[in-house]
Amino acid sequence: MQTHLAPEYQNTPDGLEAEAILRKCVHCGFCTATCPTYQLLGDELDGPRGRIYLIKQVLEGQTPTRKTQMHLDRCLTCRNCESTCPSGVQYGHLVDIGRKLVDAKVERPASEKLVRWALKEGLPSPLFAPAMKLGQSVRSLLPEGLKAKVPAPQMAGTWPSRIHARKVLMLAGCVQPSMSPNINTATARVLDACSIQTVIAPEAGCCGALKFHLNDHEGGKDHMRANIDAWWPLIQTGDIEAIVMNASGCGVMVKDYGHVLKDDPAYAEKAAHIGALTRDLSELLPDLVPLLNGKLQLEVLQAAGLQAFHPPCTLQHGQQLKGGVEKHLGDLGFQIQVTANESHLCCGSAGTYSVLNPDLSKQLRDRKLGHLNALSPQGVLSANIGCITHLQSGSSLPVRHWVELLDSALQPAAGVAP
Repeated sequence: MQTHLAPEYQNTPDGLEAEAILRKCVHCGFCTATCPTYQLLGDELDGPRGRIYLIKQVLEGQTPTRKTQMHLDRCLTCRNCESTCPSGVQYGHLVDIGRKLVDAKVERPASEKLVRWALKEGLPSPLFAPAMKLGQSVRSLLPEGLKAKVPAPQMAGTWPSRIHARKVLMLAGCVQPSMSPNINTATARVLDACSIQTVIAPEAGCCGALKFHLNDHEGGKDHMRANIDAWWPLIQTGDIEAIVMNASGCGVMVKDYGHVLKDDPAYAEKAAHIGALTRDLSELLPDLVPLLNGKLQLEVLQAAGLQAFHPPCTLQHGQQLKGGVEKHLGDLGFQIQVTANESHLCCGSAGTYSVLNPDLSKQLRDRKLGHLNALSPQGVLSANIGCITHLQSGSSLPVRHWVELLDSALQPAAGVAP
């Protein structure tokens, strides 16, 4: 796709990157067939090809409008289009640039700015944990819309105390410890059963995705630099095998640190190393399965029955990791099934999307749950805190992280609570 950058974008990092991405697009339209918002709305401008044209127009000097902003806002950034694209268009990077440029020229209403500010400043804040605890204490009194964002309180269980030669770093995350603390402790217990110690750097916080995808790119980069600073001394010891992510949304962001900070002379090299060292928890499963065989309680495996697995977009499209969770859990004796209908489509959570676009988000959630429920499972599994919370808000079935199911089946003899 030929692009003629307006003078203000020529020779700028954003302009040059966007132009390189646009040149790969042959406007074939394959992406529209797998775009969730195009599926719902049927509007070309609510699909990747249409949004690419809108961004191209802005880069060529056309003044964006609130309508331009709206169509870009409606994008889930699920990156399903990237999995479909035969030309390798990096749409996720392009839409980040496009939103940034449009927001610089189009003033949002005060109410929108307030909500977006509250999300990007509140969710990664130390105040989020006590606020969530307060919300959980009065959860039964909350209106349904707010109750859906406040999961029932959960016990985290015990963190393993054994010391192992093998060590991995793990990002605790900003919202996960408060909303679903058992995911982190379950991860540590499963790894402990395989003689791997999980280490958390207390100074590491939000991965940066929250601010970055709400167009506060500098704020997001500040979070990234803070994490790199927190991890770097531990990495330099040479004891850390990997940085393990049990939230696929964080994983796709941390793996992208090298790209985001490529122009930062103080952090570019470190960021690239961090990205290369990062693994989704599911990527460890091929090595963990032989170590876990024989340590699982048969009665727990049988009681779990059929579990439906929803692969998050950040796992299957952002990280291009497909099929691993269901295959390796199956190797351990679990019954895991992915729906044959639209398993590639987003559930509607998409970070803060469910707050900013609640109607579209709910439609996608209910559509996803319809396919999952058709399997008649005893529970639903996923790999990202956002998907888990969002799906649980519309389901009577338990929705949890796959590592929690695995943790529940480990024998006490392995040093792990059942």
